[in-house]
Amino acid sequence: MLGSATAAEPYQVVTEEWAPYNYVENNQLTGMTTEIVRAIMTLTGDDFEISLQPSMRATQILKNRPKTIMYSLFRTPEREPLYKWVGPIVEESIHAYQLSDSPPINSLEQLLRAPQVTTRHAGLVPQMLQSLGFNNLDKSATESKLLYRMLLAGRTNIIVGDTAAGVAYYSRQLSIAPGTLRKIPIELYRSSLYIAFSTDSDDELIAAWTRALEKLRQSGELARIQRRYEQPTQQ
Repeated sequence: MLGSATAAEPYQVVTEEWAPYNYVENNQLTGMTTEIVRAIMTLTGDDFEISLQPSMRATQILKNRPKTIMYSLFRTPEREPLYKWVGPIVEESIHAYQLSDSPPINSLEQLLRAPQVTTRHAGLVPQMLQSLGFNNLDKSATESKLLYRMLLAGRTNIIVGDTAAGVAYYSRQLSIAPGTLRKIPIELYRSSLYIAFSTDSDDELIAAWTRALEKLRQSGELARIQRRYEQPTQQ
């Protein structure tokens, strides 16, 4: 036990539906980062409640409620001063995808000139795409699963929304056959996923979670958890 001096404090942990890192399956909150957060709390002796919230609400709770912890977040320059951080947990990248029988797109210029690129209605990904100069965004998808349904139904030709692990997860969920999707070979974003803490969080708690994560990394447990969620990416 690494111990946490603030175990009795009323901290709340929030997360959003973002497979395969945090999501509900069989009425249970699970996912790669969910397992890692629970393993950290086992080591620190913390027993904080984890609450699944809509994406925008989870971020608002983190910003406005004292003693709040949120996972999984990309640590961006804009977010850097807003929170305290524990991580990195895993480094991920985001690519666009198209159907494999479509004329192949292989450059950022082609993506920027495409008639339509479909992404989620809110969050980091549409913000990132707009910052790259995408003026052709269709932000009508209210959840990740809709991106793949729209692509398969011919309602769009290009989608951007998930990491490779996320694409593999939704391909399994929707029974998309291997080889149906093609990853467009342009890395649009790369960053590491972190656990974010509201700025009023006790530094001793941050240190305890940091030590626990490092212990999981050194013992090999972190890699074992990640491997359970890794599946071959649809190419």
